[in-house]
Amino acid sequence: MPATEAALEALGRYAVRYVKPGQTIGLGTGHAASAFIRALGESGIKVRGVPTSETSAQLARESGIPLVTLANVSQLDADFDGADEVDPRLNLLKGFGGALVREKIVAAASKRFYVLVGPEKLFPRLGARERLPVEVVPFGAEFVTRQVGKMGMKASPRRNGDGSEFLSDNGNPILDCVVKDITNPARLDRELLSIPGVVGTGLFVNSASVVLVASEDGGKMRILKPKA
Repeated sequence: MPATEAALEALGRYAVRYVKPGQTIGLGTGHAASAFIRALGESGIKVRGVPTSETSAQLARESGIPLVTLANVSQLDADFDGADEVDPRLNLLKGFGGALVREKIVAAASKRFYVLVGPEKLFPRLGARERLPVEVVPFGAEFVTRQVGKMGMKASPRRNGDGSEFLSDNGNPILDCVVKDITNPARLDRELLSIPGVVGTGLFVNSASVVLVASEDGGKMRILKPKA
C-alpha cells in the first residue's frame, strides 16, 4: 500500500531536521518532496531553494521559500527529493513525475542527497514496477525508440490524461521503457546514455547520501545509508 498523506507529511517534517539556516537546498518533485517543501515553509528556517520542476517552484513560492538557480550558486548544501524505487544498495529509479533530468542535475550539484520515500518504494531490485523513464530530444524520439527496442525493451511515449504528448519542463518527450529486474543499473544507464538523442534516464546510481523511509504506524523513521 502506498504511504498515506499523513505518513508523508510526518516524513517531510522529520527531514527538516537535516536543514540548517542559511543553506541553499534542492527542492524535489513528487508527493514526498512536496510534503518536505510544505514542512520547510512552516518551519520558518531561512534557506534558499533550487526547484527541480515548475510545480515545486510554485509550491516553494506559496510556502515562502525564496528561489535561486544554479547560475546563482556553484554547489548546493543538500537536496531533498523522493524516488519511485529504491534497491538495497540505495540506487534509485525516478522520473514517474517527469522531472528526472532536472532532479539528476540538482542532485549532482548537491553536497548531500536526502531521499524521502514510503516503505512501498523499497524493492530487492530496480525495475520492479516495470517502467523506466528516459527523456529524449524531440528530433531523436523515434530513433531512440528503435535503439531501445534493439536492447530488448519496448519504449512508448508518455501521454497526458487527454492523450496529448507529455513534455517535461525542458520541453522534451519522455519514453517509458518496459523493464524487469535491472541487475546492473550502472551499465544500463551507460548504455542508454550512449544513444544519441537521450538526455537522461531515471536511473540514479550511487547518488543517495541518506534514504529516509516513512513510518506508517507513527513509529521511528527508518534511516538507510549506503554500505561502506
